[in-house]
Amino acid sequence: MFETLAKLFVYALEAYAGLGLIFAVLFVWIGVQRLDAEAQGSGVGFRLLILPGVTAFWPIFLQRWTRGIVEPPVERNPHRVSNKP
Repeated sequence: MFETLAKLFVYALEAYAGLGLIFAVLFVWIGVQRLDAEAQGSGVGFRLLILPGVTAFWPIFLQRWTRGIVEPPVERNPHRVSNKP
């Protein structure tokens, strides 16, 4: 029973990583230029650098890409709030 659950967990991780890699290749090639103005005109080195992160966090990037959110959200925490004049 435990072995079956472990295999199922590993298969789920493989599927997540596989989908993430497929999405990441498309996103790094096409989508990053549309979402981040600073990434426009970036080279191959930058794209290879962000590929693992996009692969890991692909659901977040997919949501931003489909909604057309172009800038990251403003961080709201006590440190930023206390620095307001």
